[in-house]
Amino acid sequence: MINNLNECDDGDGGPNQGDGNPKESSPFINSTEVEKGKEYDGKNMALFEEEMDTSPMVSSLLSGLANYTNLPQGVKEHEEAENNEGTRKKQVKATRMGTIMGVYFPCLQNIFGVILFLRLTWVVGVGGIMESFFIVMLCCSCTMLTAISMSAIATNGVVPAGGAYYMISRSLGPEFGGAVGLCFYLGTTFAGAMYILGTIEILLTYILPSMAIFQAEEASQEAAAMLNNMRVYGTCVLTCMALVVFVGVKYVNKFALVFLACVILSILSIYAGVIKSAIDPPNFPVCILGNRTLSRHSFDVCAKVMTVANETVTTQLWRLFCTSSFINATCDEYFENNNVTELQGIPGVASGLIRKNLWANYLAKGVIVEHSNLPSVTSSMSAVSLDQPYVFTDMTSYFTLLVGIYFPSVTGIMAGSNRSGDLRDAQKSIPIGTIMAIATTSAVYVSTIILFGACIEGVVLRDKFGEAVNGNLVIGTLSWPSPWVIVIGSFFSTCGAGLQSLTGAPRLLQAISRDGIVPFLRVFGHGKANGEPTWALLLTACICETGILIASLDEVAPILSMFFLMCYMFVNLACALQTLLRTPNWRPRFRYYHWTMSFLGMSLCLSLMFICSWYYAIVAMVIAGLIYKYIEFNGAEKEWGDGIRGLSLSAARYALLRLEEGPPHTKNWRPQLLVLVKVDQDQNVKHPQLLTFTCQLKAGKGLTIVGTVLEGSFLENHTQAQRAEESVKRLMEVEKVKGFCQAVVSSNLRDGMSHLIQSCGLGGMQHNTVLMGWPRAWRQSDDPRTWKNIIEVVRETTAGRLALLVAKNITAFPSNQERYSEGYIDVWWIVHDGGMLMLLPFLLRQHKVWRKCKMRIFTVAQLEDNSIQMKKDLTVFLYHLRIVAEVEVVEMHDSDISAYTYERTLMMEQRSQILKEMHLTKNEREREIQSITDESRGSIRRKHPAKAKLRLSSQDEQEGGAVEKPEEEVQLIHDKAASTQSIASQSPAEEVSTPGEKVHMTWTKEKLAGDKNKNKGPVTPEEIRDLFSMKPNQSNVRRMHTAVKLNEVIVKKSQEAKLVLLNMPGPPKNRNGDENYMEFLEVLTEGLDRVLLVRGGGREVITIYS
Repeated sequence: MINNLNECDDGDGGPNQGDGNPKESSPFINSTEVEKGKEYDGKNMALFEEEMDTSPMVSSLLSGLANYTNLPQGVKEHEEAENNEGTRKKQVKATRMGTIMGVYFPCLQNIFGVILFLRLTWVVGVGGIMESFFIVMLCCSCTMLTAISMSAIATNGVVPAGGAYYMISRSLGPEFGGAVGLCFYLGTTFAGAMYILGTIEILLTYILPSMAIFQAEEASQEAAAMLNNMRVYGTCVLTCMALVVFVGVKYVNKFALVFLACVILSILSIYAGVIKSAIDPPNFPVCILGNRTLSRHSFDVCAKVMTVANETVTTQLWRLFCTSSFINATCDEYFENNNVTELQGIPGVASGLIRKNLWANYLAKGVIVEHSNLPSVTSSMSAVSLDQPYVFTDMTSYFTLLVGIYFPSVTGIMAGSNRSGDLRDAQKSIPIGTIMAIATTSAVYVSTIILFGACIEGVVLRDKFGEAVNGNLVIGTLSWPSPWVIVIGSFFSTCGAGLQSLTGAPRLLQAISRDGIVPFLRVFGHGKANGEPTWALLLTACICETGILIASLDEVAPILSMFFLMCYMFVNLACALQTLLRTPNWRPRFRYYHWTMSFLGMSLCLSLMFICSWYYAIVAMVIAGLIYKYIEFNGAEKEWGDGIRGLSLSAARYALLRLEEGPPHTKNWRPQLLVLVKVDQDQNVKHPQLLTFTCQLKAGKGLTIVGTVLEGSFLENHTQAQRAEESVKRLMEVEKVKGFCQAVVSSNLRDGMSHLIQSCGLGGMQHNTVLMGWPRAWRQSDDPRTWKNIIEVVRETTAGRLALLVAKNITAFPSNQERYSEGYIDVWWIVHDGGMLMLLPFLLRQHKVWRKCKMRIFTVAQLEDNSIQMKKDLTVFLYHLRIVAEVEVVEMHDSDISAYTYERTLMMEQRSQILKEMHLTKNEREREIQSITDESRGSIRRKHPAKAKLRLSSQDEQEGGAVEKPEEEVQLIHDKAASTQSIASQSPAEEVSTPGEKVHMTWTKEKLAGDKNKNKGPVTPEEIRDLFSMKPNQSNVRRMHTAVKLNEVIVKKSQEAKLVLLNMPGPPKNRNGDENYMEFLEVLTEGLDRVLLVRGGGREVITIYS
């Protein structure tokens, strides 16, 4: 038998087919191993064999987990795609890296960059050692706290492609993830532009100045010419780098270690130069006129005159300030009055220079860099020409500018998390490697700041482009053995960083595009056959070109600082949020974190954004906000178990508990709607206009629950209920109704509606108003439930103290696209309902469909009422309510009941009796037969105690099952007066016959079926004569008289109104008159296009107080 089972497992007809449900698709389940394990499962786990398709064995799950690889869509994956299958498998095993190679060195390469080599000396010279130290500590503290938060998130599971984007999106949701992910992408792209601009600056300023295409004729035009050169060469370099990335990122990957070696060697040369400066300072003289620093581009000797062959001759410096080379030439006044001094630019670490460079020395744009400790005789002419050979500042400097320029030098901490798929133990390597890299770079930055201030003269530090030291790179003057070590090293370092940015940014965009949360970016998820993001690379190059067109490294740096700071801020927020919510899935292996540290890091990031540039910060936030709202409204819905959902749940729970403390105040009352809709056989809503009217009434405010009822059992109809919910949700989206949907399966429609009314909502967030449509064809329907259901809803809402709105002629109500340019909303205030009739038109007029409609209020005055005073009082009442409306009092005097009213009432009652004769439902017929049967039993026992045996058919036979047992008889006691029970004038007591008037009859199944058909057949002439001999009930006559008179007045006054609202009278307490109640409402609303019947919930909903 076991063998048979095993053969069956392998065959076509085995349990593999199961119930036809597809197997679960998961990276943690190895399908081949599940198949292999089924033999074992069939022998020993037969109790669970039917669940194997959806619930695999633990052994299979663990095997899949052990073999699961989660390589990101990064450099390694694309590089491996170019090789064959066998080679790729070997590479996957061989490329697993440890902490040093996988995290530490990549972070070092991304953190050390262009700012260290080109701007850090200038930051020290302008800000001083103290403020520069504070800037470095502030920025490094920000990144360290962010790294701690990132380590907690990164060790809380596997981080695939996308790095920071993945962490934020899965922690804060697709809206935040998409917004911050795109900001991070923009930051990475602008970082590429900054590195390319740094490369061009090094090339044209320090390596090959002769390559400049645009040459300045005057010194004042040098800045503009330099910008144009940066744009041209930057575009060329960007094109070349993009082509390299497009051809294959494996070349970028191979040269990464070379670029990293250049960075490390350059830094080591700085420390070597500092040590050498203490013993033998390098010779970099600086020429100073008075206290003004001179540029060495145009002269060679730092002197006015010099002696050659015992003859005094003028120097090139003389010719720059004087009209000729002769001694008696006319010279610049400041040149004549001040001496020329030559200082050593690099005095060395033992010179005691550190005290002079402790404090800041901020300068305005176009100001000469001056030495504060040298004497100077000012000239009478204060204006200085830019053509004179001084060292001028190119921009106004201040503390916040230094922060914005410096901060990009501490970015790049995400490099390790982006490579999580390439690590042997990502959850161990990422925290250790990232924190070690930040600690190392922070130590380097702090030490170099102190060493620069101790070794380099202040005027040289403030000379951004090294004009005072023969055009050398300032940091290069300190290096050993040669300044070219720094120049070449920084050139290749910036080239490598630019290539890394152009490699990483398109893959980040590709990860966002493939998630599908931003619809218009989906095209950028495609690429070459091996997965290279071609279209994303093209977009990245175009955005990078905008940064290059800015052509200033100092202007681009604050831009990318904004985007990186925003990304880091949300990483801290994600960690803090997950920690505070204590979600069950929050189990990071990295334990050294706390939510206070995350909040501190988030506060630092936000503060640094506004410190760097408040207007850039606002622009970045606006961009992120627009992306957030776009994803919220148009993006794909994603459920990632993010922290925002958990936060929303906690906030909702807190708010619901607060709402439980007491009912809402009248000032806060608004209709919280339960909309009852019907669905057809295809689970589509029959009257979508109900949801249209809901949208117009609610305008997205408050609670809206759309409920529908399906008849049957839940086990058989749960799929139909799901389809009905999906259909209603789609319609709610189309009609822009913000709310919830609930489909209930019940044995009958009445019970289902009752369940919805009683149980919808949660805690204090429950509906207080029920909205439904009027049954249009209730008169023509054979099923009395069509009108009995609505009457029961009226009774239940009254018992539950809920307001009720019944829309009549709902198909004639306007759509959301229509606009009423004029017209009236008429309110017929007949009885006080708590103010519902006043509030509803006010809410409707907030919507654009009804906005231009005016409001009119009609009330009814009886004979004893003073109509003039009523109008004054109502006008004052509306004034206090702050509601603008026209007021009219309609006088209704007592009048005789017309013949038309009698005739209408008589027709109504005759119709009701005919319905009782012709349209008895199955349940009512069974109850009638059962009551007669029960009544007969007592009579038989009294008359024939020995023959009291009564043979009754089964319930199925009573329902029409006579085909199965045609010979079986049913003995019943039939009332003689059964044929005359249609007389309406008899009271219930008169309708019950005495026991003595009953006769014994035997009915066969055929007779019973024939009686049913007889009841359904035409009415006999005798019955018709009985019906016409009826006299109408006086209570019904009075009610019909009221309905007719009110309808006449309403039609006369409000026939042209766009909408009529009036009080809905309550149903009769005696249920025998339910069908008459429906007729009264029909008469009351006859001749009106759009009517909203309103019934209050028994409480005040509007107040005159503030």
